[in-house]
Amino acid sequence: MLIVDAGPLYAAAATGDRHHRRSLELLSGAKRPLLVPALVVTEVSYMLADRIGPHAELAFGRSIADGELVVEPVLDSEWGRIIELTEQYLDLPLGIVDASVVALAERHHVDVIATLDHRRFSIVRPRHARAFTLVP
Repeated sequence: MLIVDAGPLYAAAATGDRHHRRSLELLSGAKRPLLVPALVVTEVSYMLADRIGPHAELAFGRSIADGELVVEPVLDSEWGRIIELTEQYLDLPLGIVDASVVALAERHHVDVIATLDHRRFSIVRPRHARAFTLVP
């Protein structure tokens, strides 16, 4: 099981991105399921449509519909934790979308996150582990 942030999802689709190959290899070879917070889906959908075009957004939607990516909602009980994290790391800033990644990792007790944002996620301390392992 791997929690996936927006960066690798976008980079895997963006052939000109400097992280394209590493992200594509990671997502293709990672142990399933690949869990994506619902807020990340919105972020990636926007970036793909805006920067690459509607076909890229559509391909992303197909990967969800085909079960390659498993979208996880933010639970009502997690909003307090998301706000707590956002406030705690206001100086980064962490932001609500990234905090939802942390909350999902905490829910599933997963300490590996696929992200290109090592600066932020290397600082955040989850409740269930000393630190996250960040890939790629």
